[in-house]
Parts: sequence; C-alpha cells; structure tokens
Amino acid sequence: MMCEEHMIESVFEPPGVNRARPCKPAEARRAVERAVAERCRTTHTACDANALSDALLVASELTTNAILHGGGVTDFRVDIDGPGVRLSVSDRSDELPVTAPPTDPHGRLRHGGHGWPIVCRLSRDVRVSDLPAGGKCITAVVPLS
Repeated sequence: MMCEEHMIESVFEPPGVNRARPCKPAEARRAVERAVAERCRTTHTACDANALSDALLVASELTTNAILHGGGVTDFRVDIDGPGVRLSVSDRSDELPVTAPPTDPHGRLRHGGHGWPIVCRLSRDVRVSDLPAGGKCITAVVPLS
C-alpha cells in the first residue's frame, strides 16, 4: 500500500521523529486523538469531548471517502489550527466530492452517501484543492470548542 511508504512528522515531536502516515480511518482517528490530547496537555485546557468526537468523525469520513472513491489515501495531515483541528486528506482522484440524493432514480433508498454532508456540516471551513501531480487534497477545519 502506498501510504505505508510515506512518513509524517508531528508538529509536537522533535524533527526527525517519523511516524507512519495514516491510511485507514482508525489510524487517522488515532492521529487526531494524539494531536488534540497533546494540545490540551500543552495548553493546560480541558478537551471538549463532543468537539473531539466531531473531529474524529470528520477524519474517519475523509479517509473512508479517499479509500472508497479516491483510489486510496496518498497523504494525511492533522494540525491544530488555533481553536480547531485542520485535517488534510489527499487521494489519487481528480473527481470532486458530491452529495448523492437519498434515493435512486427508481425511488429506492440508497445506502451510504452520508460522509460528505457530515464533513460539511461539522467543519467550519472545507476546501478541495487539485494536486500538481494529479489527485486532490481535501482540507477541513473542525472547531475544538
């Protein structure tokens, strides 16, 4: 898997301390938990459990969508951005995310299709950028309070 070849340097660790880049939703959630816990520890503030849950859900949805619709996660970053968590997930697809109607053309309920609306609802800023080598990067900022 391509992700395992990439390394990430945490903003909370000394330069040169590398960690495998998250490829799966569970790995992305753990990276978000570590970043938020470290921020709360260094700022001596309590972590808002609901805000953390929102950030974990957005990380999970973005990585799941990259796997299901984008040809896999090619990059993942998590940063604390002032009062929020900035999540960036890159994949191989140039296709923009879409919100699917809840029913198909025959009126039958569709399964899935809830991830992108969840990301948009829980994030205060969502951006989709084309990558120079192809693919896209989706960046979402989820408030921590």
